[in-house]
Amino acid sequence: MPRLTGVALVTGASSGIGRHLVEGLAARGMAVAGVARNADRLRTAMDEVAAATGARTLAVAADVTDRASVEDAVGEVREQLGPVDLLVNNAGLIDEYEVPVWEADPDQWWDVVSSHVRGGFLLCRTVVPWMVLRNRGRVVSINSGMGARGVAEYSAYSVAKTGLMRLTESLTLGLEGSDVRAFDVAPGVVDTPMTRAMPKWANFTDWTPPEAVVELIAAIAAGELDQWSGRFVRAGKDDLDVLRSTTPEDASRQLRLAPYGDADPLA
Repeated sequence: MPRLTGVALVTGASSGIGRHLVEGLAARGMAVAGVARNADRLRTAMDEVAAATGARTLAVAADVTDRASVEDAVGEVREQLGPVDLLVNNAGLIDEYEVPVWEADPDQWWDVVSSHVRGGFLLCRTVVPWMVLRNRGRVVSINSGMGARGVAEYSAYSVAKTGLMRLTESLTLGLEGSDVRAFDVAPGVVDTPMTRAMPKWANFTDWTPPEAVVELIAAIAAGELDQWSGRFVRAGKDDLDVLRSTTPEDASRQLRLAPYGDADPLA
């Protein structure tokens, strides 16, 4: 297990993929701050990780969609642990019901989009300036294959993850020339309370091991996949050795319109 240094901030840290990431990064030597809305559950999770790994942890209750809450949370992390070296935007909701767009509840639909896109934006807006000042940092947004294609029954989640992919690319373009990088990481289908609650995954058995997600993000934190900045990688499918040895070209693993043929004027 490679050793890491510095401070990681993981949102949605009290359960699921976020909880796995907190423990995996802590076990590799990082001080880890966890952010989530449920203060009691978050504190319990972070205390358990500290006891299991001996790492420094910090529980910071915050709503990632609230600007003041995010700014206060990041300020507390910086004061208690130091500047953030790795930001993982993991928090986010899922569509409550598997229904087509016109049957979705408007408020819940928008809450899903906001939790991912506004949440990711606010964390980047608050954390990245400090990374730029230090010329050091990595940003990971937990994404999904649903962001790369239309999904009838999970339209809000699909729209949100597409938005995150655009945010990552825009962030990367703005960071050109610096040693701050941004990535989209799709975890695959990890066995979590969220996926268990989705009818789409009923009777599913080919789960992605959470260790594969941790390993991929640890490689990003270590600077081993910098050539993939601004692009989409997938835990459990992408081979880490291949990623390390491959430099993607053109718009590979980025969102683009596919041309209809050689005569397409937009190609």
